[in-house]
Amino acid sequence: MRRTLTLSLFSLAVFCSSLLAEDKLPLLFEDSFDNGMKAWHPTDAKKWTVDKLDDGNHVLHLLGKSDYQPPHRSPHSIVFLKDTVVGDFVLTAKVKTLQTSRGHRDMCVFFGYQDPANFYYVHLGQQTDDHANQIFIVNDAPRTKISEKTNKGTPWKDDTWHQVKVVRKVESGLIEIYFDDMKTPQMVSHNKEYLWGKIGLGSFDDLGLWDDVKLNGNKITQPGVSKTSVKKK
Repeated sequence: MRRTLTLSLFSLAVFCSSLLAEDKLPLLFEDSFDNGMKAWHPTDAKKWTVDKLDDGNHVLHLLGKSDYQPPHRSPHSIVFLKDTVVGDFVLTAKVKTLQTSRGHRDMCVFFGYQDPANFYYVHLGQQTDDHANQIFIVNDAPRTKISEKTNKGTPWKDDTWHQVKVVRKVESGLIEIYFDDMKTPQMVSHNKEYLWGKIGLGSFDDLGLWDDVKLNGNKITQPGVSKTSVKKK
């Protein structure tokens, strides 16, 4: 299924994509959660808290699988950044799993989010198969892997903070996923189905911590951006 953006929105995304290199994208947002979850909207508020650790640091805590039921097979536990829609972007964050070791132990990053049935996400799964440790698209149907490259599995370590980075370039459709090694992507894909969207953090059905979120990107400043701006052919 193909989609088209309004002309003004598409032109803005392409212009900004060609104008700015990855390392020159403007800083849009930073959050170390010292002020709670004011900037975020969860699919299930009961499953998210901001906790103060013994060292005084504040972190975003996913307590477990959300009661939220998506319209198609896809992750349950998501918290979205409010009032920010981006085209090109680079997202970095610290993440720690609190799930015991198992094949599909995971945390996820969401992007290009249009609505509950249309978005991308990366599943950082402990073991790789067609339904884990891949870049996925949800396109009015259960999630489908679109990875061109992935690894054997995300090397989670218990009680350890890891660094994750997601790079998106809409003009080429590039999606790159980095984990701990910030120079070599662990997953790569190219897809142009969604050229803008919201950003989110979470997991398919596990629990864990997030901290030090940083978003550089091209902000799409279109009042009332929503699914209505994307028309089916």
